[in-house]
Amino acid sequence: MNKLLPLLRREWLQYRFGWALMLGVPLAITLLLLSFGEIQFGQEAASAGEKLPSLLAVASMAGSAAVFFIIASFSSIIIVAGMARRDHSDRSIEFWLSLPATHSASLAAPLIVHLLLVPAAALLAGMAGGVLVSMVLLTRVVGFAEWFTLPWFDLMPAVLALAARLLAGLPLAILWLSPLIMLVVLLSAWFRSWSWVILGVGIGVGSQLLNRVFGQPLLSDVTLGLLTQARSALVHGGESLALRSTEGGEALGQVPAWALHDLGLAFRELPSPLLAGGLLFAAGCFYLLVLWRERGAGAAG
Repeated sequence: MNKLLPLLRREWLQYRFGWALMLGVPLAITLLLLSFGEIQFGQEAASAGEKLPSLLAVASMAGSAAVFFIIASFSSIIIVAGMARRDHSDRSIEFWLSLPATHSASLAAPLIVHLLLVPAAALLAGMAGGVLVSMVLLTRVVGFAEWFTLPWFDLMPAVLALAARLLAGLPLAILWLSPLIMLVVLLSAWFRSWSWVILGVGIGVGSQLLNRVFGQPLLSDVTLGLLTQARSALVHGGESLALRSTEGGEALGQVPAWALHDLGLAFRELPSPLLAGGLLFAAGCFYLLVLWRERGAGAAG
């Protein structure tokens, strides 16, 4: 752990300004649009009556958290895709090779930070920013004083349950996506910016060849299966959640129970040959990355 912490801190020092912009700019734009833009609701929202302020507050906090989470997740995947060659462009690989850190730790630290810690922090920051969004939105719709009279003891458990559901599902989603992520990182190490092209063409052409030869588009089916399971790891029963959100304030108390049940459904999908094979493949890609990094500064060529 003592060797891993400096590597984690390095990620913070290198990307903290970009992370601040990634979270601050969308929040500032949202607050400006809500402050000066025109706000309209459909008939379903208008029919909520007295429940409308509570629903708007929950939607603001949960929606902000989800949007920040999605932005951070996609940004992190893009950064991770090129992490293998990051130290080779300026030959800082020679400095990092001089430190008492293993190659596996040097590769694992960015994965932990960008795939787990950054999306989780963005989710919590989005939920905090959602409080400001809800305040501005309710001020425009029903008045500033109405925000303070909301039943916060009923609203916050629902919002926290949704956030906890996404946080708990994040590591599961990364497990499902790990073979695709590690393959992109490995291809980026070998072929630089051609990694995404090679991956896309390989899956497309490979699926067509397997379909013509064996009658099964195996690669596309596996890829789609991994993506579907990753989505289910975050929100397994989206239809149930959408139904509860339209039932009104009474359903807010049921959200924690729904979140726990939905997480159980995600865990139920884990004992799968697809996941076992994917993790084995991801481990193989990681091992090849370690071997590639062991070549040191010479791998920059």
